[in-house]
Amino acid sequence: MVFLIGIVLIFTVNTWNEGWFSNPSSPKSKNPDVVLENQTQTQSKQILFGDLHVHTTYSMDAYAISLPMLNGEGAHPPKDACDYARYCSALDFWSINDHAEGLTPKQWQEEKDLIRQCNASAGDPKNPDMVSFLGWEWTQMGTTVESHYGHRNVIFKDTDEDKVPARTVAASGPYTELFSGPPFLMRNILKIVAPGGNRQAYYDFADFVTDRLSYKHCPSGVHVKELPKDCTEWAATPAELFEKLQQWDIPTLVIPHGNTWGFYTPPGITYDKQLKGKDHNEDVQKLVEIYSGHGNSEEYRPWQEVSIDRNGKPVCNEPSLGFEPSCWRAGEIIRARCLKEGDSAKECDEKASIARENHAIAGVSGFNTVPGADLDDWGNSGQCPDCFLPAFNYRPGNSVQYALAITNFDNPHKPRNFRFGFIGSSDSHTARAGNGYKEYWRKGLTEASGPEKPNAFGMMEPAKNRKKPVSKSIPFSPKGLGPFEIMDNERQASFFFTGGLVAVHSKGRDRDSVWDSLNRKEVYATSGDRILLWFDLKNSLGEKSEIVAPMGSEISFSQNPTFKVRAVGAFKQKPGCPDKSVSGIGAERLQRLCKGECYHPSSERKKLLKSKWLESFLKFLRTSPFPN
Repeated sequence: MVFLIGIVLIFTVNTWNEGWFSNPSSPKSKNPDVVLENQTQTQSKQILFGDLHVHTTYSMDAYAISLPMLNGEGAHPPKDACDYARYCSALDFWSINDHAEGLTPKQWQEEKDLIRQCNASAGDPKNPDMVSFLGWEWTQMGTTVESHYGHRNVIFKDTDEDKVPARTVAASGPYTELFSGPPFLMRNILKIVAPGGNRQAYYDFADFVTDRLSYKHCPSGVHVKELPKDCTEWAATPAELFEKLQQWDIPTLVIPHGNTWGFYTPPGITYDKQLKGKDHNEDVQKLVEIYSGHGNSEEYRPWQEVSIDRNGKPVCNEPSLGFEPSCWRAGEIIRARCLKEGDSAKECDEKASIARENHAIAGVSGFNTVPGADLDDWGNSGQCPDCFLPAFNYRPGNSVQYALAITNFDNPHKPRNFRFGFIGSSDSHTARAGNGYKEYWRKGLTEASGPEKPNAFGMMEPAKNRKKPVSKSIPFSPKGLGPFEIMDNERQASFFFTGGLVAVHSKGRDRDSVWDSLNRKEVYATSGDRILLWFDLKNSLGEKSEIVAPMGSEISFSQNPTFKVRAVGAFKQKPGCPDKSVSGIGAERLQRLCKGECYHPSSERKKLLKSKWLESFLKFLRTSPFPN
């Protein structure tokens, strides 16, 4: 058997504890010098915390939620991200990851320059106060399980001009316009109406979008280094993205994220096709983000919202194991309305069946098929009832546990598995990297934004919210609907959280050391607290060295392994900000960025509940590959 020694803490925990589990056994023979080297390396490393998923208002959706019509607080450019990471959340490293679909070549150059400036302010490059990485997000979304691949962050080791791509690579597909901005007519209506006030904000937004749309697409089939610098580059699949990155031939990591997030992920999906052919590249796709401000993507459950029949048509499943599919709830809403109007039970059953079918076919837009339904009508449907802070409209077939368990046998002589290291990050859209250090200010630290008026002059909420409840379902049609109307923004707002973190065991604070740790997968995830964790393969009693290999290692065994696990709770926080933050950028800017509340550790640590983290470890160890 092969064990990947990785681990995740995706819960906010409360002690410190130390323990071992499993029966002692020896791995296959190992060079004593290598064993001693591993032991020395494990003892000499430090744990650093970072965030590898941060958006600024250079992302189109982030710009939209900064506008007055959504009660936004105004723009947060890349400079804010650097200052927040350094002075508010006091991270050791972070990366910028604006949506490539909305980035112009000019903005990409500005981000490269900003990241270099941020690093230049970090002090000695061999021992910086913070390492800033450059990257973007490839934001692919499909309308069906066949066409959907999901979102990936692309991160580069270096920042020198000749060591980073000249252009970002965006994801082409049916939802491309969602991150390219509203059409010309809508932009001008916004300037005229100026919902929420501050007309200048809408003029600036319109100019931002117009500039983005003025760039032509790069020609296809041309090597990336031969393309003009001022065009926008696109890739429809992960395979195309990997090919373009390989042509640049620079150190790169590609990190999938939000896999179970049903806000945009079609129901009934599984991760199997992601393991096929060139749509997975083990050389760069080594890590997966399992927790963010959009929820937990780790846990597998045996239920699904829909099943896919032989003709590829989604069919609504019945409730199971405490889970109620939203398509099923749609039928129950229509049934209740029908009975209230005095129709027969038979007729209402037929209407409920049609409602389930319409919702299942509509996928992520199913909420549009039940006119006038409100949050109370939908209840807890679509949600994982026993998961830790689950992503909205949970898709368990796309979970990390499912991905780890599957095997691809397209080449029977070389079966293929995912061997991910696990990270957490924020997915902040307000330039607030590592925003989970204190639980406060929900509107600023999560994406739970919305219009002050019920429908923002009819432009920001679906027409369903302006229709009266009726006793029959309406088949979904995207005709005439804008991007904000296709997805369930209103209900999603109840399922945003503060972000997670990625922790690395690193030999130093410098860029090379952090990057090497990420590549070794010597990482773990937390849901925001800076928990210290060691999860090592342990040698049997009497051996010269106690530790054989740290987390992230891949070792072959003929017997059950033994692990040594140690965990220490995060520091409890003091109110306010430390003096170095105040002296760094001043109280006024700290108030603007983080409401005067920074990462400000005391000398007292939180307690870990042994049963909680031990249960999580054991659950992870039981996840083993099985044949498809």
